[in-house]
Amino acid sequence: MKFTLSWLKDHLDTSATLDEISEALTDLGLEVEEIANPLAKISAFTLAKILEAEKHPDADKLRVCKVETLEGVKQIVCGAPNARAGITVVLARPGDYVPGIDVTLGVGKIRGVESQGMMCSERELMLSDEHNGIIELASGTVGERFVDWLADNRPALADPMIEIKITPNRPDALGVRGVARDLAARGLGVLKPMAVEAVPGGFPSPIGVKIADDVKAKGCPHFAGRVIRGVKNGASPDWLQARLKAIGLRPINALVDVTNYFTYDLNRPLHVFDAAKVKGDLRIHAATGGETLLALDGKTYTLAAGMMAISDDTQVESLAGIMGGEASGCTEATVDVFLESAWWDPITVASTGRALKINSDARYRFERGIDPQFTLPGLELATQMILDLCGGEASSVVQDGAPKDVARAYRLDPARLVSLVGMDIPEATQRATLMALGFTLNGDMATPPTWRPDVLGEADLVEEVARIASLTKLQGKPLTRAVAGVPRPILTPSQVKERAARRTLAALGYNECVTYSFIDGADAALFGGGSDAVRIENPISSEMTHLRPDLLPGLLRAAARNQARGFMDLGLFEVGPVFSGGEPGEQALMATALLVGANAARDPFASRRPVDVFDVKADAEAVLAALGAPARTQVSRKVAAWFHPGRSGVIGLGPNMLATFGEIHPKVLAQMGVKGPAMALTIAVANVPDPKVKTPTRPALGLSDLQAVERDFAFVVDARVEALTAVNAALGADKVLIEKVAVFDQFTGEKAEAQMGAGKKSIALSVRLQPRDKTLTDADIEAVSAKIVEKVTKATGGMLRK
Repeated sequence: MKFTLSWLKDHLDTSATLDEISEALTDLGLEVEEIANPLAKISAFTLAKILEAEKHPDADKLRVCKVETLEGVKQIVCGAPNARAGITVVLARPGDYVPGIDVTLGVGKIRGVESQGMMCSERELMLSDEHNGIIELASGTVGERFVDWLADNRPALADPMIEIKITPNRPDALGVRGVARDLAARGLGVLKPMAVEAVPGGFPSPIGVKIADDVKAKGCPHFAGRVIRGVKNGASPDWLQARLKAIGLRPINALVDVTNYFTYDLNRPLHVFDAAKVKGDLRIHAATGGETLLALDGKTYTLAAGMMAISDDTQVESLAGIMGGEASGCTEATVDVFLESAWWDPITVASTGRALKINSDARYRFERGIDPQFTLPGLELATQMILDLCGGEASSVVQDGAPKDVARAYRLDPARLVSLVGMDIPEATQRATLMALGFTLNGDMATPPTWRPDVLGEADLVEEVARIASLTKLQGKPLTRAVAGVPRPILTPSQVKERAARRTLAALGYNECVTYSFIDGADAALFGGGSDAVRIENPISSEMTHLRPDLLPGLLRAAARNQARGFMDLGLFEVGPVFSGGEPGEQALMATALLVGANAARDPFASRRPVDVFDVKADAEAVLAALGAPARTQVSRKVAAWFHPGRSGVIGLGPNMLATFGEIHPKVLAQMGVKGPAMALTIAVANVPDPKVKTPTRPALGLSDLQAVERDFAFVVDARVEALTAVNAALGADKVLIEKVAVFDQFTGEKAEAQMGAGKKSIALSVRLQPRDKTLTDADIEAVSAKIVEKVTKATGGMLRK
């Protein structure tokens, strides 16, 4: 929607500036998309007066002028033939940009004489093509801005064009008066009254109108028109042409320009037929299908059955509410016209326009809904303008049907409005706002104006009041607490553990992935899923047919994609749900991480090595510690089939599985397209027991001031005995005194068997003893050592190495 500032002021009595108007429009929901100000480039120019004008010493056509300016008397060299003493001119000072010649002025010398500015012509200011001399002004004071002078004396040259974006729910703003009404309600002026006086008919209309019954019920409930004879159709006046040009419309002739003017001015599309070309009466009907129309855009359209058309006794003359026909179009030779004003059903107009691919200003407005009560007033106003511009005599009005009744009312609840909007808007202000927008108030019931088809409930009343009051005035206020004091934690224990797992894995150097919960059937079957219980009924893709039984398929697919792009060293993790079935309770929260490639970048110190099972074991223990799992757990080999059976393990508390770590089975990697080896860990977040003592702080650090003692033990055991068995046995020797047991050496291979016997190996343990109440004596240490040897030999079947 485009209009000019002076056009707006025809309806709005305001002293607001252009900036104030544009800001208010955007705040009202009529977003300003562009302001084309023709004077923006010449805002720096001021008025000056020539005091003296003498011939240049070295040029016959140049004059050296003494010019009175805002900054005092300046010397300017000018070549205009009309440069003389006593005239008021437009001055460009050094530093000003002159748009007509695309030059930024500076102090210069012309034929050896210094010139401190430039006196401009109209073409140099891009006001016209006149350049025979400099601008001479009949009025104005020295130092006055030229744009201000133009606004007072030649406003047509100083009229900015404003373009606003109209949302589909605001058809009333497709007319300049509707925009002015919103601004007046905001307080930026007063809406000027618009008197509608009926034009007396001097003779009966020779052209009658008739709406078919099936169309009158829905498509066109009201059609009116009249003949105006004896018109003189020519060019429209300059003011009308200027306004149409400013909004991008091409003036055609006075009759057509009037209809275009009313389309934008009052949101009242009209159409004029050349009465001499209409055969008989006009009838509004639904097309039977196959009719053709040569439209005003020069294209021929074939109508489908059900499209609304206006026809005379011989042919279709117009597409109802969209575009007129060429056969009955007005030309400069037109003498008698039939002026039409009607209300057309928005859905019918929209469907016809889309089917025929016709876009017109009339269609744009009718399909959004115009004022059904303004059909006759619009006809009267347009008739009067045609008589004023083209002369002639109007007939009496002919019409069929009646204006559509759109009356409705909704309750205005001032208290409810304040609570919803969040601003303290007095009831009197609410009622005044609605009345300024055209609403009629009867008690607490508000009746929307006929030009607002978008107001369809009490919520719309709230929106209108809030829109005019401006939501920019809404002040943020904190919500009141339901319970006084420090708020209670809102995260559940499960959410706290989920957050801890995610943060710990990120801190360990893994990159988080978010993959789909759906995978294909082959991948699901590879990880123990793929049953019909987790099959998607209507999958969005053939690769997303089943709920995932594990997080590893998504991570492995991500690793394969990264490896295909040259990223071979990867650390990925995901925290999310997995599904063992389709019933409630068959969903579990898991945290899974994947390591592929090497543990570090290449460097001169040979620190780079392939990742191994102990990397993910350490990371799994770190995550479990962050989740609050007990420090002493058991490790078993009852791993899932997709883990390597000899290079993986399960961390648990008895039968309760807490985590799985280890190397992914090579067959699985081959099917997933991952270049291995690859290490993974999976944490069953929900299986980690909650801490017995729930406090928001960590427990106190328990330190002992007594000297710790470390003792090393080496045991000869069978080659099949796991080191963990020896470690757990040693820890059980004294659960209070023994703080830590670690494997620091393992002697295996041919040399070990040569020394200790076939099928044997040596496991060396470091045991740290930390006393709490007294310093350990040699006897205490020997007693504990004996228990350690006893426990380990019994558990492993080995013996202390000598």
